[in-house]
Amino acid sequence: MKQSLFHSLEGKNIFFKELSTTDAEEIHNYASDEEVSRFIGWNLMNSLDDTFGLIETMINRELAGTHLYASIVQKSTQEIIGTAMIFNFDHEANHAEIGYVFHRDHWGKGYGTECVAMMSDFAFESLKLHKLHASVVDANIGSARILEKNGYLLEGELRDHYFIEETYYNAILFGKIQTNKD
Repeated sequence: MKQSLFHSLEGKNIFFKELSTTDAEEIHNYASDEEVSRFIGWNLMNSLDDTFGLIETMINRELAGTHLYASIVQKSTQEIIGTAMIFNFDHEANHAEIGYVFHRDHWGKGYGTECVAMMSDFAFESLKLHKLHASVVDANIGSARILEKNGYLLEGELRDHYFIEETYYNAILFGKIQTNKD
């Protein structure tokens, strides 16, 4: 099953595991951080119950087959440091969107780049997708760099697409097409 494969991805410094409500406290550590949640499309988790509900929603989406989610675990500490996701599947066009979020303490350490590489390889090799894409708030420069390091190309910009904290931000669109077809 594709879900179990996604949950078992492993890189040099991180690995993925299945989302679980038993990890709500660790996930709440970054889901409740205003700086982390600012540009990810989730509402700020104000309580552990909010985070528990978010995890349940993600698990239900995964069970419905519309999303893939995984907790990102740092190998050296076994700590959950983020969430990885593949979603918005278009089965006719054979593409999907990727997303990722990390605890602020783990920004700038290469985990995002490794995570996107793992998701991209999985999507192209196991899911046989033709294209992956991501939408990034233009102020989220770190996320844009992660995509560029993984060979995602800038495809366009949607002006004033996001309205966050009473401010408009542009959406920067990135894409990567599978080029190593058998």
